Amino acid sequence: MRRIDVSERPMPEINPAKVCFIIEKARELFSEDVGADPDASNPADDGERSILAGANASVRRELVQFIKDLNVDEAAALVALAWIGLGDFEPEEWKRAVAEAGERSEGPTWKYLLGMPLLPDTLEDALSAFGRSCEGIESGQEE
Repeated sequence: MRRIDVSERPMPEINPAKVCFIIEKARELFSEDVGADPDASNPADDGERSILAGANASVRRELVQFIKDLNVDEAAALVALAWIGLGDFEPEEWKRAVAEAGERSEGPTWKYLLGMPLLPDTLEDALSAFGRSCEGIESGQEE
């Protein structure tokens, strides 16, 4: 991916490293096999699925808390990115998308975003629309 001048397409409200962390965790969350409910069986007999179910809950908690900890501007920017990734807005409409996302009243941001089954791909598509990617970005770094 080519490097572009950040002034070309602004996205200042949220650090791309935070978006990449969310993509990484959402991918983990959505890709894990929910598996069987824990029971009295031997984990080796059920393919360790009950262990995966516990890991899934841990990833979900971490992701939900991370999204909850975003400030108001970052949360609006994250929703705007998702909308751009879905094709509801174009990157050139960034400011309008962020403004509308800030006015959104469809419940908590984490719940709204985790309701998108293709959230990781959607956010990656949005970053790509801004000429950015998670390649080379250490997710989890905060600014």
